[in-house]
Amino acid sequence: MDWSRAKTILILSFFLLNLVLGYQLWTTRSDLLEFDPSTASATEEIQRLMKSKNIQITAEMPKEVPRMKEIVVQYDEKLTMEKSVPLETPFKYSPLLSKGTSRDTAARAVIPNMDKYLYDPVLSTNGTYVFHELYGAYPMFEVKLELTEQNGMIVAYRQEYADVKPEGEQKDQKVISPYTVLGSLIENYFPSGTVVSSIKLGYHGQTFNSQTMFLVPYWRVVGNGDIYYVHALNGAVDPPQKNKK
Repeated sequence: MDWSRAKTILILSFFLLNLVLGYQLWTTRSDLLEFDPSTASATEEIQRLMKSKNIQITAEMPKEVPRMKEIVVQYDEKLTMEKSVPLETPFKYSPLLSKGTSRDTAARAVIPNMDKYLYDPVLSTNGTYVFHELYGAYPMFEVKLELTEQNGMIVAYRQEYADVKPEGEQKDQKVISPYTVLGSLIENYFPSGTVVSSIKLGYHGQTFNSQTMFLVPYWRVVGNGDIYYVHALNGAVDPPQKNKK
């Protein structure tokens, strides 16, 4: 047997296989990105899937399909706490009130960078208000601020704060639409009768070490209390998480 020729044939075969797989991946991603959530056919398809499994969507559907990039963040040691810190002077606060009230002044006077967080009703419970630090207009789901309430007063807080490292060569990419995400979840993950109560775009990821994280654009979808994180660039779905709330 001519081993040199056989080796060449194998190398060419693997090369062609990689080309085919790469083309399939490219066309799949292109289909996801070209999906137009504003078309009547998209709405009809979601409604058909919902009806087939008795799915209800009580959440407001996001309208934007922005361009986003992967980011690396590093916790600020001075503004990141492992335990809650009791307040010497408790104050009244409710994230449900409109901004600009006196409660904002009291919170900003005590909590550094308070205006850089977004309230999260999904993770908040009676007695604890949960917020996420924003990068641009989108929350970083792993970077939290928690306010502890007792008898209508904020009595303690625990803060995490992170700085985004220089962007480097990362480029913006168009995220897949929330309709595409819902279609995938309904077909492959949601049990019959699921109620979708929240759909939110933000950043989610893994910790490199105790101080640094790699965050990727993700859609966070809540169905029957379970939290599904869906990669907003390639559509991969993480195993669902139970909401401690």
